[in-house]
Amino acid sequence: MTDSPMKVRKCVVPAAGLGTRFLPATKSVPKELLPIVDTPTLQIIVGEAQAAGIEDVILITSRGKTSMVDHFDLSPELEETLGSRGKTKERDAIRAISRMARLVSIRQHEPLGLGHAVLQAAGAVGDEPFAVILGDDIIDCDARPAIKQLVECYERTGKGVVALMEVPPEETSMYGIAAGTMIDERTMQIERMVEKPKTNAPSNLAVIGRYVLPGKIFRYLREVKPGHGGEIQLTDALALLAAEGQLVGYKFEGKRYDAGDRLGYVKANIAFALKRPELREGLVPWIRTMLAGIE
Repeated sequence: MTDSPMKVRKCVVPAAGLGTRFLPATKSVPKELLPIVDTPTLQIIVGEAQAAGIEDVILITSRGKTSMVDHFDLSPELEETLGSRGKTKERDAIRAISRMARLVSIRQHEPLGLGHAVLQAAGAVGDEPFAVILGDDIIDCDARPAIKQLVECYERTGKGVVALMEVPPEETSMYGIAAGTMIDERTMQIERMVEKPKTNAPSNLAVIGRYVLPGKIFRYLREVKPGHGGEIQLTDALALLAAEGQLVGYKFEGKRYDAGDRLGYVKANIAFALKRPELREGLVPWIRTMLAGIE
């Protein structure tokens, strides 16, 4: 009988990018604080980790992005003002943000790839298994949060887990693609990974920005050779894990939005707004009017 896997208590959120696709907005505001309706994307991500039972969020940042950490701090003046005006619901909601998780901030001094960003968290994570959530991928799931689905898969298998999503064949060149043998309806033993294949993709299962990884992935990240631009790719370290038979993919439930892309960001805002009754009532007829005008 094998020992049960260690509990996943920590989550790494790489957030050191410049957000150039959202200029000029990101000239002064980190892209991770751009809102989906009225909630910063980073808060949605941290909330997903919290719902999965994760206690510590390790934020990988860069120069000029301290406002991301400030967002999760207490706001005594704002809370006092809201309370004095009788807006206790809003005050409590603001106060709850600071209690979502223990936040650790680590600065990535050079933009040397996703693998390098994750590697910065090695000292804070240690040998424990940990989650990784990429802020550009917003996954809407009413049942279980996407990262919780991966944590549960890790607990069942004792292996590293990556999130998988079926994409049209013509879009496989836009993603890292995984191939292997299906263990059950949603779980695949990964045997091969190809980063953005130009032709002959091994499958149509794309790796999306959710991972649960063993602590030894840091050793692999130190071993892999930097690629173009001196960047260290997480995919290369995952390939080493897969070669040991220690990596599975999980076809998560939920709708994914690419909030790092302008069109995906707009779609996410509309989709999340439609989920809120107070906004849906006015938004649906407006959308119909707009569509009628286009036609």
